[in-house]
Amino acid sequence: MRPTRDVAVVAFGQTDHRRTSDELSEVEMLMPVLHEVLDRTGLKTSDIDFTCSGSTDYLAGRAFSFTMALDGVGAWPPISESHVEMDGAWALYEAWTKLLTGDADTALVYAYGKSSPGSVRDVLTRQLDPYYVAPLWPDSVALAALQARALIDAGDTDEPALAAVASRSRTSAAANPHAQLRGSVDQGDYVVRPLRTGDCPPVGDGAAAVILAAGERARELCERPAWIRGIDHRIEAHSLGVRDLTDSPSTRLAAERAGAFERPVDTAELHAPFTSQEVVLRKALRLADDVDVNPSGGALAANPVMVAGLVRVGEAAARIHRGTSDRALAHATSGPCLQQNLVAVLEGDPR
Repeated sequence: MRPTRDVAVVAFGQTDHRRTSDELSEVEMLMPVLHEVLDRTGLKTSDIDFTCSGSTDYLAGRAFSFTMALDGVGAWPPISESHVEMDGAWALYEAWTKLLTGDADTALVYAYGKSSPGSVRDVLTRQLDPYYVAPLWPDSVALAALQARALIDAGDTDEPALAAVASRSRTSAAANPHAQLRGSVDQGDYVVRPLRTGDCPPVGDGAAAVILAAGERARELCERPAWIRGIDHRIEAHSLGVRDLTDSPSTRLAAERAGAFERPVDTAELHAPFTSQEVVLRKALRLADDVDVNPSGGALAANPVMVAGLVRVGEAAARIHRGTSDRALAHATSGPCLQQNLVAVLEGDPR
């Protein structure tokens, strides 16, 4: 969708992503991040017109677990609030549409995920086709390995090239204090061929939040807002057997509808949990060699489930806030083998 009203990301905050946070509840993990984004804008909770969150009950192991996280927001006096059972990037999409209607001028978007209590590889099988695929229990790494093998067989990449993606991402993450993996990380042994440990994302816990604002309100709250010039999301067939795993037409279509191909971008934050998926996304998004891809380290450096997509939007926006980027692309994904994809284009005011 293309905006009919100017909406911008005016603040972004995230936790230090860690392998485990057993000593913290979801609320305790969220509170510092929520305070951080409010402090950056000078807003109070009562100043927020709309609140939207992203998470999944499957990680928490209990129904309607997201209602407990509202303790960190403050739901009394009553607030206008919504929740998506998705990555926080889709919560941002809902909040963005709310601001476009004019029903709100400010919105708080947050997401959280704790993968450490159980096996995230098993949990993610619950998103598969319940009749033909899920009963076979192919986990997320095995499915990503099928995609990687398809890319190698098609001549699109090879194992050394995948190792180079991992090395570049984690080297970039050395400057990111919030990343879980930073600097040189050994590729390790095969998890599922052709993917090694280094080709896979770390399992960890984390949370993130952004504040959106519309029009002049955004300029009042942020010196250089990251304007959302376009945002769109598309989904592909549920059945893996009818998809070409070496391509991502949903990413390409979402990028086209978001206006990503109208002018070059200088930065791209891609939600590619596996090295092979960056290969697919680079091709679908037509990224030139001079584009700075995942300067934060991306999902290979920190991949809290239900949060990593929102972090991509936040990291892209933060670079615009700092003046290190003028036009950035942010991507989020959900489902096996890049099944569903969201693309946002963010710009800063001319300098």
